[in-house]
Amino acid sequence: MSMDVWKEFNENVVTHSAAHHLLAIQELIEKRGYARVTDVAKALNITTGSASTNLKGLKLKGLVDEDDNRFLSLSQEGKKLAEAILHRREVLQSFFTDVLGVASTQAEIDACKTEHLLSKETTDKMANFAKKLSKRAD
Repeated sequence: MSMDVWKEFNENVVTHSAAHHLLAIQELIEKRGYARVTDVAKALNITTGSASTNLKGLKLKGLVDEDDNRFLSLSQEGKKLAEAILHRREVLQSFFTDVLGVASTQAEIDACKTEHLLSKETTDKMANFAKKLSKRAD
């Protein structure tokens, strides 16, 4: 193993916190039809200042847009990333509970902790492995 492998952690598109900001915007828009900084702050139970600071970074990365009326939306890239994070969360949570036998509450916590870190390749292989195990059990 190369000594530089640990640096790959810094290559993630978003942090854990940023991932939750993207997901909050997506959920707010789905439920209410709109999202503002204050709504994201309330949804994440953080201050408006913290939400604003975190969202600034997502805007700079081109993942979040804000219109003249201060309504937030996800860019196409932001939507793709949010969907990928949700998919990884679902795969991880299912793998932890169905394959490893982890309690659902702990599986949800662990999936949340890692959903933004796992590669697409590993996620897909975990999902395929779980499917193969499920077919064997049938």
